[in-house]
Order: sequence, then C-alpha cells, then structure tokens
Amino acid sequence: MLRKIGRLFVIKNRFEAFVIIYALALGATARGSAYLTEYPGAGGQLLYLATTGAVFLAGAAILDGLKARKKLAAISQEGAG
Repeated sequence: MLRKIGRLFVIKNRFEAFVIIYALALGATARGSAYLTEYPGAGGQLLYLATTGAVFLAGAAILDGLKARKKLAAISQEGAG
C-alpha cells in the first residue's frame, strides 16, 4: 500500500517535471516579490534574483535526474534481455 502511495510522488515524464518546475517558479516569484517589498533597493533585487535562480538550478536537477533514470532503465532492460 505504501508503494502505491509512494509512486504518486515520482516524476515519470517531462510533462510532470515541467509542471513541478512551473509551480516552483510561481512560489519563487511570489517570495521574491515579498522580498522586494520588505527589502527595497539592491538587497531585495538580489534576493529576488536568488529565488528565481534557485528555480533554474532545481529545474535542471529535476530534468537531469529524469534523463538519468531513463538511461538507467534502458541499461537495466538491456542486461535483463
């Protein structure tokens, strides 16, 4: 039963990855805009840039992990076949 629930939290394709990255970007821009109002000037702009930059890094890691999982599955199928 726990495996079935756990499978819900696994990114299976690129569409799901992009939906998650989009959600991360929405949250990051909301947090960044809060930083702009809380810290006006260069400090708030740098924090906004940091929040959006983190989304780029996380998105790249998600997409690379998805690609690596696909390669690993292909290699394991070659060995089994």
